Parts: sequence; C-alpha cells; structure tokens
Amino acid sequence: MANTLRHKLTFCTTLGALCLPLPSVAQSNGGEEGDLPQRSRYVDVQPYIEASQVLSAELTPGNDVVTYTQLAAGIDAGFGGRNSAGSLSLRYERRIGYGDVQDGDAISGIARTSLALVPRRLTFEAGALASRTRVESGGATAIGGFDVDDSSTSQVYSLYAGPTLQTNIDQLEVTGAYRIGYTRVEAPDAVVLAPGDQPVDIFDESLSQMAAVRAGFAPGAVLPVGVGVGAGWNRQDVSNLDQRLDDRHVRGDVTVPLSPTLALVGGVGYEEVQVSSRDAVRDVDGDPVIGPDGRFVTDNSQPRQIAYETDGLIWDAGVMWRPSRRTSLTATVGRRYGSMSYTGSFSYAPNPRTSVNVGVYNTISSFGGVVVDNLSGLPTEFQAFRNLLTGDLGGCVAALEGGSCALGNLGSLRSAVFRSRGVTASVGRSTGRTSYGLAGGYDQRRYIAAAGTALANVDGLLDETFWAGAYASQQLDQASGIAANASANWFDSGFDSSGSGMGYSASIAYYRDLFRGLTGTAAVGLDGVTREELPDYTNASALVGLRYSF
Repeated sequence: MANTLRHKLTFCTTLGALCLPLPSVAQSNGGEEGDLPQRSRYVDVQPYIEASQVLSAELTPGNDVVTYTQLAAGIDAGFGGRNSAGSLSLRYERRIGYGDVQDGDAISGIARTSLALVPRRLTFEAGALASRTRVESGGATAIGGFDVDDSSTSQVYSLYAGPTLQTNIDQLEVTGAYRIGYTRVEAPDAVVLAPGDQPVDIFDESLSQMAAVRAGFAPGAVLPVGVGVGAGWNRQDVSNLDQRLDDRHVRGDVTVPLSPTLALVGGVGYEEVQVSSRDAVRDVDGDPVIGPDGRFVTDNSQPRQIAYETDGLIWDAGVMWRPSRRTSLTATVGRRYGSMSYTGSFSYAPNPRTSVNVGVYNTISSFGGVVVDNLSGLPTEFQAFRNLLTGDLGGCVAALEGGSCALGNLGSLRSAVFRSRGVTASVGRSTGRTSYGLAGGYDQRRYIAAAGTALANVDGLLDETFWAGAYASQQLDQASGIAANASANWFDSGFDSSGSGMGYSASIAYYRDLFRGLTGTAAVGLDGVTREELPDYTNASALVGLRYSF
C-alpha cells in the first residue's frame, strides 16, 4: 500500500514551495511523464513565402474602401523526443499600400521549448513572443479593430529562459527552478481618448526573476504523510517610475493521503512582500513631466517610496485528487497578501486527442510578469492559429495541454503593479482531419501605487476583462480544407469616463493545394471595437493569395 500511495501522490509533494509564486514553472513539458503516450522523435520545419491582395472596407464610423498587397515570409517548426520538445511560429510581413494606404511592416511570433540537459533531472526552458495589440482609452488591450494605418496599435515583445531541476537524494526529493524574463511594449503613436480622460502611462519594459527550491519526502517514503520545506523569490523591476515588486517566502507543507487517489494538502510559512517606486520629475507648477514617448519621466534623485508592504504568516489548505494519469484536480484556500486567497487547477485528458483545463489564480504582478507567466505556461507542442487575413497571432494556440492562451488575457497596458485574480478555462480536440478549441477567462486587476507619486490616482483602481477565443480547421479532402478562428474581449478600464467596451475579430478561409508546395487561399473577416463613450469601429476584409511552402 505504501508503494501505491507513493506512486499516486508523488506529484503532490512537488507543489509546496514551487506553486506559491509561479506554479507553471513547477511543471516541465506541461505535465507528468506518462500522461499521454510517448511520441517518437520528430523534426518538422516548414518555411514559406506568401503574397496576397486584401480588400478592406470600413463599415463604421466611416465608409472607406481600400486595397493593399501583403508580402510575407515565415516559418512554422516543431520538434519532439522522449525528453525534449519545442514549437515555433515566426512571420515577417510587408504591406504595400495604394492611394491613402501607407506602406508598413510587422513581425509576429511565438516560441516555447524545453531541452533535457540531464534526462529526467535537469531541463532548460525558454520562450519568446512578438505580437501587436490595440490600445484603448483607459489602457485596455482590445482584440480586433485594427485599421490599415492604425496609430493606436502597440507592439509587445517578451522572452524568458531558465533551468528546472528535479532529483532525488536517497528518499529525499529535491526540486528547484530559476527563471529570468524580459518584456517590452512599444508606445503607440496615438490613443483615442474619451472625453475627460487623461493619457495613460503605458508600460515600457521590465525584468522579472523567479527562484524556488524545495526538499521533501513523498508519502510512505519515511512517514505515512509527505512533508517538505521550501522557499521562493519573485522580483520584478518595471522601468516606469522605477517600480519594484519584491516577494520572498519560506514555508513547510504536508500531504496526508486519504486513499490511493485523494489527499489533503496544506502548508504554513512566512512571507514578505513590498511594492515601491519613485516619483516623476515635476515642472515649475508641480505637474509630472511626460517624455516624448508619452510616459512619465522618472526622478532618480528622489528616494524610493513604498506603495504596498506586508509581512507575516501565510497558509493554505486543500485537496488533491488524481483518479488516473489523465485526470487531476487541485483546490486550495488560504491567506496571502493580507487577505484570503483561492487557487486551483483541473486537467482532464480522456484520450490523447482531447484536453480540458481550468485554472484559478491569485497573485501580485506587473504587465511584464503576466506575459512571462503566460509564456512559461505554454505547452511545448502547439500550432499557432493566426488571423487568416492579417497574419496576427490569435489569443490561443492549438494544443492538447493546458496553458494555451498566452495572448488571451493580456489585460491593460498600464504600467502600475497590480493584485490579480482570475480564472481561465480551455478545451481542445484534434482527430486528424478535424481540430478545434475553445477558451475563455476572467481577469481582475487592482492597481497598487504610492501616495504622492504620479501614479497615485490609479491606486486601488479596478480593471476587469472577460476574454474568449476559438479556432477550428477541417480537411475537406487530400487537396483542400477550411479554417476559422475568432476572438473577443470585454473590458472595463476602471475610469468612469471611459466606460466599458468590447473588441472582436473573426475570420474564415478556404485553402487548396494547386501544385507541389503551392497553396491558394481565399478568406473573409470581420473585426471591430464597440465602446460606450467613443464611436464604434467595424471593418470587413477579403483576401486572395498564394503561399509556397518549401
């Protein structure tokens, strides 16, 4: 019985210290080995070039009809083996305009890999992202609503890397992880403001670091229960006003098996959290100085000011249920950041072609920290679904593991640190000729800023976002198929003058192989933004093009 308990519940003991700051880092390759059948080694690299003609018609508030040419080059690649895997989708696009349409270019991509440096012991994980988003009046990001020459769009770049360790010293299990990430947001040329709104300080760049270590015994190894002790550190440095989040904790945890598939889990520890920043340079009237990029100019001569600080006891208690290798549930309640905290996760893979995942989170972070977390949570094997007309990345990627929506919950581009609570859910299925997926979530952010600083007016401000994404593809015969995707997000910026709004985007395409490596595509799409205090924007597009895959 002891051996059975240890096999069934070993996964429980790895969660104690690692799951508190950044749970996604505690899992390599998206889950425990054996959850899905092992794949044979493969390498799939598909570079391509593309040429297409696009007709774009503004439906509201204007009625302009324009056309332009798109030239693109990209690569979709993936590899997998027993202990390593990775996926990449990278695209460069050049737009050639006619009449009032300006020339332009864009680069977008997403990548995630896990490399086994020492099989089953030491892995190196990395990820990267390049994408664009529309910025609304209150700083919210909006899916859809891209005009051909939209000056309200912003480019987001992010990357991270770091090792993870899992080993045994006799009966003692030791786990550890370190991660460093960088995120940058290019300031939009212009943001349309609602009446009475003030310009938002758009996030610039940040450096985030995480470290966690834990040592413990699985149930039945030494005692009937599993015990462990660990520590974690989360540091985020945001360039805007030199903001800093510093979060450190130590804790002990215990796993109490109730049956071979069910256990009670709990932990108690000590945590110190501090959020601080500097003020902006002030002019002769005492107003904060705004630089040429539209952001506050930091006054490095002034001392750092505390925006939020807490220390003391933290605890959590909950259940872990794993009736099979394909089903797992974790739910905890506790106290953290000076208030009650609720977290959980659920994953269900009834077969190798279907996956259902749900996650509940509660953390303190920045925009850069959220993007890095989302990247690290991506599975290593995925297919990037793009807008079939613009080539932009959608909110989610197609994958049969959890954490597949790196762009779904970007939320607001505000620079201030925030307390974040939310839930995400996704379902995906692939059956050879058919694949589809659906995901959605809710994210709530309460901002934290120091009194007397340029960001003081956002302290306590609440942003809310609901988001959803879907994709589907169907192979009609050996030479043709259809694909469709759609995304939407409803946002409330927190400013009374801005109100709420919704961004949306949907597209569908028919493709057919014309010759060896040459594919013809026809697509239509609709995207836009609806807002309470500003005119709605709606745009319809149609495309015909050719792609040659090498």
